[in-house]
Amino acid sequence: MMQAKVGFALLALLLPLLLNATNFIKNDLLTANASKIIEDIGDELSLKTGIHIYADVTNEAFPEKFNLVEYSKKYDSQLSKPYVILIFAPNAVITEKSKQSGRVGLIPSSQDLKAMYNSSRVKDFAIDVVATKDSNSKQDKYNIGVVQSYSELADNIAEFKNVKMTKTIPNETQFVVGILKYIVIFGSLFVLWIFLLRPLFERIKNGKK
Repeated sequence: MMQAKVGFALLALLLPLLLNATNFIKNDLLTANASKIIEDIGDELSLKTGIHIYADVTNEAFPEKFNLVEYSKKYDSQLSKPYVILIFAPNAVITEKSKQSGRVGLIPSSQDLKAMYNSSRVKDFAIDVVATKDSNSKQDKYNIGVVQSYSELADNIAEFKNVKMTKTIPNETQFVVGILKYIVIFGSLFVLWIFLLRPLFERIKNGKK
């Protein structure tokens, strides 16, 4: 009986440590591979900056106007500070009337942390992937969306702290957009040369003759 009591006492002492040993509060939806990527990113960020990102990936169908901030408070005492909680709830109800569902939340442990990341951009990485109509399964979209969102949040914080991350996922979308911008710029210059600068140059050249 005494051994059982000692065992329960040790479990109670170790439980908070076990909770802090992972970068997940809840993980109802991701595969082992996606979870491993998030663990690696979170470990590297906390090691280099002292800031923790906890992922709450839940299949709970939160009702309309559900308060994610209040919801996250129940975990506060179990988490290492400073932290940001990334909540991914694809079954959360947006509005009953529209029947739309899916919410992404970012809950920092202090207001100072908000200046370290672009909230809209981080959320969009998850929302855009899940909302895209393609042949990928929901499981694939959840994996991709959460990993990209988590990675972007870690990169934002690391950049703010002037730290270089090695485990985060390269932002291929940003790379493609950057290439497209250069194409547009060079295309505009080409059109400017053909229709304006070249005729002007020819007139000046012929006038000199």
